[in-house]
Amino acid sequence: MAVKMLILGAGGHGRALIELIRDLGGIEIAGLVDAAPRGPAMLGVPVLGDESALPGLRAAGIGLACLAIGAAPARLAAAARLAALGFAFPPLLHPSVIRAGSAELGEGSVVLPRAVLGAASRVGRFCIVNTGAILEHDVELGDGAHCAPGSVLSGGVRVGAGALIGAGAACRPLVAIGAGAVVGLGAAVTEDVPPGAVVGGVPARRLKDA
Repeated sequence: MAVKMLILGAGGHGRALIELIRDLGGIEIAGLVDAAPRGPAMLGVPVLGDESALPGLRAAGIGLACLAIGAAPARLAAAARLAALGFAFPPLLHPSVIRAGSAELGEGSVVLPRAVLGAASRVGRFCIVNTGAILEHDVELGDGAHCAPGSVLSGGVRVGAGALIGAGAACRPLVAIGAGAVVGLGAAVTEDVPPGAVVGGVPARRLKDA
């Protein structure tokens, strides 16, 4: 019998997670919960209401959840609320992911199609490694970090908690991206990025604070 899992978030990332879970097999999606439901179902999965439905769903025996929330602070806050109700958050990897045997993946993190987790890479809790992102050897992602589609983190890059690496951005080996920082679309990061900074361009330059 397939285990049941709840998805929190009924937007675009929720659709991606529906497809990921279906491709994995062995997990039944019990439904979606969203703060502002827009319809009765999404991709054939019922929307069960807002978070007020969570205690009843947990009492009904649904013990697993995943978070379809893009913004890191909101994702981590939601994880704390659901954990307090007793939900667990297994990491989810699409079957097409290339994962080195020494790569580590934290609680509640999701890795979407054709991403790469290199040797000794470490992904923290509740991270998103999006479609086609590449984490080379010894890369470290702090809790809640998000590597957007097609981003490339060369060997030894360290990404702080809640930071966002934009789609198509690339980081040279051994740079450090501070907590809460944002690396813009297509940027080329050649130097360390301070916590909370927003950088962009080729090479990347500080634009503002997040």
